[in-house]
Amino acid sequence: MQSASAATSGQAERAQVVPAGILHLSIVYVIWGSTYLAIRIAVREGSGFPPFTMSMTRVLLAGTLLLMLGALRRKRIRPSREELLVLLGSGLLLWTGGNGLVTWAEQQADSGLAAMIVATIPIWVALIEALVDRRLPTIRLVLALLVGFVGISLLSIPSLRTGMRADVMAVLALLGATISWSVGSVLQNRRAVSLAPQVSAGYQSLAGGLGFLILVLVFGEPKPVPTDQAWLAWGYLVLFGSVIAFTSYVQVLRLLPMSIAMTYAYVNPVIAVLLGALILGEPITLWTISGAVLVILGVAGVFRDRSIRTKLAA
Repeated sequence: MQSASAATSGQAERAQVVPAGILHLSIVYVIWGSTYLAIRIAVREGSGFPPFTMSMTRVLLAGTLLLMLGALRRKRIRPSREELLVLLGSGLLLWTGGNGLVTWAEQQADSGLAAMIVATIPIWVALIEALVDRRLPTIRLVLALLVGFVGISLLSIPSLRTGMRADVMAVLALLGATISWSVGSVLQNRRAVSLAPQVSAGYQSLAGGLGFLILVLVFGEPKPVPTDQAWLAWGYLVLFGSVIAFTSYVQVLRLLPMSIAMTYAYVNPVIAVLLGALILGEPITLWTISGAVLVILGVAGVFRDRSIRTKLAA
């Protein structure tokens, strides 16, 4: 666990937008944007993959691979007791609570509604940090977050106009997922561990996998019989979504301010829409273009707010 001076030093470093952090954030932007399509293929009706079983096997394998990679690179594998508690807690919040509830809810809710609710993550994080720090976010940041959220809403309009499909439990699950992911992200950002990023991600993935195992048993999911397409999507989610992108997300939380780190929640749906147009031939509408522009403006506003705050603190 970090000392007070180490924690202060880490927060000072995160006040700067370092190039390595932007590189890892770009990886999260692109790869997690593409996982919308992969998850849809893996758990859609007829795929043969129950949602929690798919998530469980995905993160358990990814966690094992990440720890093996850490061992091969001679990184410290054994966490302290305090580090283990942080990793277990954040892993359950991020994977089981965050990713798991979204996966379950998307069986009952349209992706447009899901994208809108999940896009509130930056807002929840700003509220949580305001409570923790007892300091209100700047007007610039609030406006930037609202512009980005409006952009996501416009992106979602085409799917919502076809008829919104969602029940109360699905909406509650999506809200619970956003809060769980937000708390887990703030926890990891505030209680950083000294393990290598891939080792931290490995333990968090295993913790999430154990949480998914409990859900599989509670819901009594049937034995998976995945189609070839579902297997390919699952493999992509393991390697790119969990091993590569989640490790980059751990790095992002270590290297960048939370306001900038959370912009992925706005950019991912834009990437998903673009990939849907390129791969599936889905139409690009005026709503799509308008929403994408507002998302870009919102993200730019978040970066601008951080730049101004850094200069004022200098």
